[in-house]
Amino acid sequence: MSQPTITLWSDANFFSPYVMSVYVALKEKGLSFTLQTVDLNSGQHLQPGWKGYQLTRRVPVLAVDDFLLTESSAIAEYLEERFAPPTWERIYPHNLEKRARARQIQAWLRSDLVPIREERATDVVFVGVKKPPLTEKGAAAAQKLITTVENLLPAGQQNLFAEWSLADTDLALMLNRLILNGDDVPERLQEYAAFQWQRASVQRFLALCAKHSG
Repeated sequence: MSQPTITLWSDANFFSPYVMSVYVALKEKGLSFTLQTVDLNSGQHLQPGWKGYQLTRRVPVLAVDDFLLTESSAIAEYLEERFAPPTWERIYPHNLEKRARARQIQAWLRSDLVPIREERATDVVFVGVKKPPLTEKGAAAAQKLITTVENLLPAGQQNLFAEWSLADTDLALMLNRLILNGDDVPERLQEYAAFQWQRASVQRFLALCAKHSG
């Protein structure tokens, strides 16, 4: 099936969890796209001359023909509507309430749990860096994450909603900030995160990280 020209802008190291979310969404949709990078470490994203400068000056940036969009949650919702099921693969649950819950989880992961994001940066996840023990605030945020996921993940299920959704990838990434650093996480949640991490779209993104971190 023909499709528009799609480009995804990422940080040069592919360390952004939000780039990963969009990358996985595009792969799961079965969409062809090209990758461009901008070097955040050198401040390239703050300089004119790249597509995101006129928007939020952050990655990810998605271009679909002449339409530009930033912020991963907005991009994912746009992709689900623009390339809608059943013609294209689904990245959110079919059920309205489950779909709302998936988006709630994604919004929560982006707006809360700041100590985890600060103390367990994604270099832990993508290149195996080890961090010091969590601070008191970090430990409290970790416990909040664990308790919430234990309540959200039905017993005996490998996905949040019986079927995979993009929220599973985002949630597994947050859990893996702790798990891959060796922090204490219940076995059931470790198994959930490990299962999500084996998805082909996730593995392709991890391969990109490995390629650009060498």
